[in-house]
Amino acid sequence: MSSAAAPGGRAAAKPTAATKGAGTPEKADLGAWLAVAAGSLGALMATLDISIVNSALPVIQGEIGASGTEGTWIATSYLVAEIIIIPLAAWLERVLGLRTFLLIASVLFTAFSVVCGLSTTLTMMIVGRAGQGITGGALIPTAMTIIATRLPRSQQPIGTALFGVTAILGPVLGPLIGGYLTENVSWHYAFFLNIPVGALLLVLLLVGLPHQKAHLGELLKADWLGIAGLALGLGGLTVVLEEGQREQWFQSALIIKLTVLTLFGLGMLFAGQFLSRKPVVKLRLLLDRQFGSVATMGLVLGMVLYGSSYVIPQFLAAIADYNALQSGKVVLLSGIPSLLMMPLVPIMIRRLDIRLAVATGLLMMALSCHLDTTLTAQSVGSAFTDSQLLRGVGTILGFVFLNQAAIASVRPEEAGDAAGLFSAARNIGGSFALAGIATLQDQRSYLHSRRIDEVLNANSVALQDYIAGTARSLGSTATALQSLGGTIQRQALVMTYNDLFWLLSVGICCVVPLVLFLRPLPHGKVAAMH
Repeated sequence: MSSAAAPGGRAAAKPTAATKGAGTPEKADLGAWLAVAAGSLGALMATLDISIVNSALPVIQGEIGASGTEGTWIATSYLVAEIIIIPLAAWLERVLGLRTFLLIASVLFTAFSVVCGLSTTLTMMIVGRAGQGITGGALIPTAMTIIATRLPRSQQPIGTALFGVTAILGPVLGPLIGGYLTENVSWHYAFFLNIPVGALLLVLLLVGLPHQKAHLGELLKADWLGIAGLALGLGGLTVVLEEGQREQWFQSALIIKLTVLTLFGLGMLFAGQFLSRKPVVKLRLLLDRQFGSVATMGLVLGMVLYGSSYVIPQFLAAIADYNALQSGKVVLLSGIPSLLMMPLVPIMIRRLDIRLAVATGLLMMALSCHLDTTLTAQSVGSAFTDSQLLRGVGTILGFVFLNQAAIASVRPEEAGDAAGLFSAARNIGGSFALAGIATLQDQRSYLHSRRIDEVLNANSVALQDYIAGTARSLGSTATALQSLGGTIQRQALVMTYNDLFWLLSVGICCVVPLVLFLRPLPHGKVAAMH
């Protein structure tokens, strides 16, 4: 689909999601706002559960008898299921109707949360987490659907701001809430917390959303080849990225088999684009100059969001000896600007040029990563204060306005597909980041430790005096040499974390020029997803 802009900076004369909603009343009623609150609450609950187990993972592993490698599937199973369902959300919404679809997803998400909280074995926990992912993932893109269908165009920026803040706060609140409950109550309540939230969500959905007729006949005409390919392709890709480093990549027979399965699945997905009359996911949207640029920037946005929220707790635990709750408080700093800026977001959406806002947001995120390239072995949580606050401002600008740019570039009937693809790109970016960080951490740490070894001359008087002094304080030369080895490894790890933040900074800068392909929204209007 071509999306070339008309002369003078105006969008080409095709109906886009930005032009939808002319017949909607100019003032939303209470039911509409309750529906918007339900969508935002569902998105918050789903994004929160992505990271809420990270803080509790060591405790959970011990109680259900899982090894460290097996325990990683507690997080991976959620991500795999979520990435599969997000692109399918628009199709399932058309089949079941929005309210029915969300009611089913909410009930099942709460039920699977109970399964997780009651788990006594690894298998039971993985089933529960996969169920959470496949139902919670449906709550994320449909939140903006509610905003588009229940709010008039003039009030949609308020709903968009609310959704943006909740979607951003979820991943940063997760480690803090999970850490607090694990330290002070029990890890089980990290899952049982969803029971009252799920009940409130059901009430809001029943009151705020009207019933829509299901179109079950769509099941017979569905692109089942594409659906199967999507599940195999994206699911396999996520597992390969998450588990590749632990399994030594292609030295592992499992990774080789999963890679073949991924390629086969992606082949089925691409075949469905040509063989099906209505492909379940419209990959051709990626050929659109604007939407393709937005998806690429969303991929990098996901890398920074998930990458930084993973690296910072790792650094604080390894170097500053922080516990999960202390690390969670540092990660939460990036959420403060989201709360403070929420009242301003609707105004910014109406007034700011998308290109300027996205470029500013991405550059602020790049600068925040650059600030973290000067960490030392003495750095503690306060070293991240400036960068986290800056990252929070950049994230809300990038996230909210990229959402707008994604939907503004497509026709109204394709907005749901665009939402799913954009959300999937962001999550896949997170998987790429975690896989890359695990690989680079091993490689760069080894490289830096070898380089430090090379500059330490065994015949150096200073080095000999240091070892002798340390031996006197520790009791033996062997203990002193062991201490020196630990210091070298510690310094190498700090240098490695600096490298990781530098790479994230460079990666963002590389995609900033893509903002030139974005088109401004019509003045005073907002793009709506539905």
